[in-house]
Amino acid sequence: METQALDFPKIDAVLRTNGTGEVTINGTSHAIEAADEAAVLKQALTLITETAAQLGRPVKVSTTDPDGQGTIIVSPEGTVSDTAPVKTIPLRQKAEHTTELTPAVPADTDKTPVPTPAEPATPAPATTPKTEPSRATPEPPAAAPSERKSLKDTSFLVSAPVLEPATRGWRGVLSRLGFRMDPSAEELAERDDIRTVSQHWPGPRTVAVVNRKGGANKTPTVVMLSAILARYSGAATVAWDNNESQGTLGWRTEKGAHDRSVLDLIDSSQALLSPSAQAAEIARYVHHQTADKFDVLRSDENDEGDHEVTAEEVDLAHQVLTRYYRLIVMDSGNTSRAANWRRMIDYTNQLVVPVTAIEDRAEAARLTLQTLESRGGHHAELARNAVVIVSESTDAKRSMSGDALKRAKDEARRIAEGFTPHVRAVVRIPYDPALVNGPIRYDALQPATQRAWLAAAAAVARGF
Repeated sequence: METQALDFPKIDAVLRTNGTGEVTINGTSHAIEAADEAAVLKQALTLITETAAQLGRPVKVSTTDPDGQGTIIVSPEGTVSDTAPVKTIPLRQKAEHTTELTPAVPADTDKTPVPTPAEPATPAPATTPKTEPSRATPEPPAAAPSERKSLKDTSFLVSAPVLEPATRGWRGVLSRLGFRMDPSAEELAERDDIRTVSQHWPGPRTVAVVNRKGGANKTPTVVMLSAILARYSGAATVAWDNNESQGTLGWRTEKGAHDRSVLDLIDSSQALLSPSAQAAEIARYVHHQTADKFDVLRSDENDEGDHEVTAEEVDLAHQVLTRYYRLIVMDSGNTSRAANWRRMIDYTNQLVVPVTAIEDRAEAARLTLQTLESRGGHHAELARNAVVIVSESTDAKRSMSGDALKRAKDEARRIAEGFTPHVRAVVRIPYDPALVNGPIRYDALQPATQRAWLAAAAAVARGF
């Protein structure tokens, strides 16, 4: 497209995932409804191409889709590009836009005139002393052999990966229709997060999810981080309910064909750590999540609730789990003074502090970080490099008014901004009813919620 695409007419195109769309040309709206995104896009391109053909030049289109906003150029022939043509200056205008540059002359120190191309200097005739016989003109020195590079410094391999075409939104649909489009900034950021959570790292890693206030979203956070890291990395992952008495992780996840808990694993630790133990034996003590690909080690569910996990029992359980898993994500109770809580921190590689956008939960999260920071050493380092995950209030309902929803989002933003200067990363999670009650499944979440949890998991994995 050599002709510049002008801003007139103003064309806006909207593509929705439900098979509808809209093209607005200079304020005139054309609604589109079709079977799928591809069909919507074809109709939209037909309208836009007809406009370009009437004008006899390409037109610029502002696009909006679930992945964000962008710009494409459509030619009268229906060719699509995501880059506007470079503006060229006509030949008759080049003189007006060209400035002659006079090369700087170095300072003259010996007053010797400098020859110019118009007046070349004439060398003085060579004279031969009468006392010496004439000599033949010496041959010029032989040219120095060219330096050879070492083959070790040369490679024919292409180190940069090939950028795959877009798969999302307008760009993705256009790519599937045969127009190779580069991915949007939003899609590139998502690919980077996926690459981060898909990495493997040397040795096991332990993540502790902590907040001394109940109802701060600790258990959903443990489930979602475990699900995403297990799904993308393929690493053996276990979610461990390290509540000192009875936790709720087992209530929000699938139950296996047995009732065993962390106490049963501790009782069998000697056998599980023996050289003859096989990897599959751990399945007797954990509960596998069939869709989300991680295991759950439940807390003691004794009705009497008369047992509190000790620091020594945490030692045994952690030793067993690091034998069978690469990644351990630990849920926790609300008492930072408990022996099992403090021992968990000793083993932690990455601290995660979840908080719902309610002021008392946020204050409890701040105090949790402050307590760890005051202890110094490893605990303080964990606090400084923590990831805070701020979820919009799970008390929110679909029936909330627009003003109430805005207030909830504003409160989440305020709390997130408050934590930002004190920790390594802060991630916000939108409200999703699939996280409120019952077993938690990654596939049950809305796309925006899945994307936010992917960003949270990537922030955690960057700390490994």
